[in-house]
This record gives sequence, C-alpha cells and structure tokens, in this order.
Amino acid sequence: MNAARTFATARRVLRQLAHDPRTIALLLLVPVLLLVLLYYVFDADRRSFDSIGASLLGIFPLVTMFLVTSIATLRERTSGTLERLLSMPLGKADLILGYALAFGALAVVQASAATGVAVGLLDLDIAGSPWLLLLVALLDALLGTALGLFVSAFAASEFQVVQFMPAVIFPQLLLCGLFAPRSSMQPALEAVSDVLPMSYAVDGMTEVLQHADPTGDFVRDVAVVGGCALLVLFLGAATLRRRTA
Repeated sequence: MNAARTFATARRVLRQLAHDPRTIALLLLVPVLLLVLLYYVFDADRRSFDSIGASLLGIFPLVTMFLVTSIATLRERTSGTLERLLSMPLGKADLILGYALAFGALAVVQASAATGVAVGLLDLDIAGSPWLLLLVALLDALLGTALGLFVSAFAASEFQVVQFMPAVIFPQLLLCGLFAPRSSMQPALEAVSDVLPMSYAVDGMTEVLQHADPTGDFVRDVAVVGGCALLVLFLGAATLRRRTA
C-alpha cells in the first residue's frame, strides 16, 4: 500500500463526484429530507419521533452510502477505468482505501448535516451528547461505504446492484430492532439479528437516546460497527475485479 497513491485515488473520486450533482443530492439532502418528513409524520407524538428518528439517523446514511458507493465502483469497472488503473503501479488496497477515504469524507458531511438538522432544527430529544450520535451515524455511513465496495464486485450492472438491496440491506432493516424489540423475536431470528451490524447501529443510537454518558453497551456497539466496516473493506479488496465479464 502506498499513501500517495491512496490519496491520489481519493482526490480523483471526489473530483468526479463534484461533477455529479444528483449523487451529491442523494448523499446530502435525501437523509435530511426524510428526517424532516418523519418529524411531521409524528407531529402529534414527539416521543415516537425521538425513538424512531434516532434509529433512522443511523440507518439512512448506511443505505444511501451503500447505493452510491456500489454504483460508482461498478461504473469504474464497466467503463474500463478500473482496469486501466490496476494496470498501473496501483494496488487493490490503494484503490479500495482511496474510495473509502473519498466516500468517508462525504460520509462525514452527510452524517454531520443529518445530525445537525435532527438535533438543532427538529429538536430531537436525546439524553447523551450529540457528538456520540454523530459518531454512530458516521460509522454507519462508513459501513455502508464498505458494503457498497464489497457488493459491487459481484454485480454486472447497476440493476444488479439494486437487486442486492433486498439481500443485504432489507433483512438487517427488518431485524435491527426498529420495528420490534429484538428480544421479542423468535429465537432463531434474534440469533440472526445478533450477527448483523445494523442491529448494533440501532442499539448504539438507543444508548445515546437513553443515557447521558457512554455506557459499556455503547462502546460495544460502536466497536462492532467499526470492526464490521474494516472487515468488509478487507473483503472488498480481496474480491475486487479489474472489470465486469
């Protein structure tokens, strides 16, 4: 791995994204607009907004970063850009980390915007620090980036990337505890939810919602989400292909 090549890759990706306003809008505006919509949906029940809004503050960045990263990486491969890059003295780790840095920078902006709007404008009532809320949202966005990089290796078209949503994202969404407490699920489903990273993202948001200071469970949740992001990035580097057959 070479730091100069990694940062050069990150700069190139950011320059490309800067010329794609629709992608920027999807990354930065859609999560904020969905939180505002949720605020008015629960206008008569602010307690429900506080509970669900905190969880979705972690879920929205994960989903949007997953979509944008997977499609952007797939375009690099189908256009032949990835093959040309890897024919140069650029390792797979340099490429994957460069993408992770570029989308990670966008994730910081996205998570900051969503958290700022939720806490500052929508008056999301949390017991803990907004910075802890931002930390979990940022890690969720990075996990979405890592999942997108990994999944893009197995898709041959943008349509196939979208098809991965039901397989990768939807089961986590259903089992993460957003719709029902995980402890009330069937034992088999609870066991599955225990190994899905989104479950720990929601648990981490709940800890910030209910506790003024970081708890042991919060530290565990953050460590699991961050560890999963690193593991998936490693798998993404291992499965990266030069082009789509």
